[in-house]
Amino acid sequence: MSSSDIFLGEVIGTAVLILLGGGVCAAVTLRRSKAMGAGWVAITFGWGFAVLTAAYISLGLSGAHLNPAVTVGIAVQSGEWAKVPAYFAGQLLGAMIGAALVWVSYYGHFLAHLTHREVVGGPGAQTTAAADRRRSDAPGPVLGIFSTAPEIRSPVQNLATETIATVVLVLAILTQGLTEGLALSGTGVLVTALVVVGIGLSLGGPTGYAINPARDLGPRIVHALLPLPNKGGSDWGYAWVPVVGPLLGGALAGVLYRLAFA
Repeated sequence: MSSSDIFLGEVIGTAVLILLGGGVCAAVTLRRSKAMGAGWVAITFGWGFAVLTAAYISLGLSGAHLNPAVTVGIAVQSGEWAKVPAYFAGQLLGAMIGAALVWVSYYGHFLAHLTHREVVGGPGAQTTAAADRRRSDAPGPVLGIFSTAPEIRSPVQNLATETIATVVLVLAILTQGLTEGLALSGTGVLVTALVVVGIGLSLGGPTGYAINPARDLGPRIVHALLPLPNKGGSDWGYAWVPVVGPLLGGALAGVLYRLAFA
């Protein structure tokens, strides 16, 4: 694959990934959405289907990494690093495009949600949430549509959770080549999508399972830039965790593969 094909494939694939993944978060979160309140199971399956769709679209162009942690894991496993920058650049740009498309798709719902008195304060407001948002960088009321946040804010635990979950994801991807015919049949993409669903159901509770630095950082940047009223902070104090944790997990998965399976 040429660097230009890799870049284009990752831009398109990651944009679709975030459009559909962020889209299900928006559908569940925003007021006047038909899916509002559908819950965690809807989110986990929505992200799984997002992975499935995006990977099938971009597989022929770039190999459908769609995730810097996957790229790092494959590079550690194979020893080939030359095209890593093209993957990283495409993934980050694609994630930002996908997040912007979520905003466009739900534009009216963002406005309705962010001007509702229970969200932004005033009579009948949820006082605890309103008080929390008085902190300058506190997570805003729609930040969860764009990026992740922990339920219990503990950097060591949060980092460990993201690292462990990403090891599972990347190791599952790396070991697909050990099953004859799995990659050739295209079934590996389906397996990966189901692994993402499983990780969300089992390990997503503590941090929201970023397991993908581009998936978290790109949309967080877009959240910071978008002209959304009353959007609150982008929580940059936490932003390093869903970047460092998945990258560490991807590297560890690559090392584990070489030690146990090579």
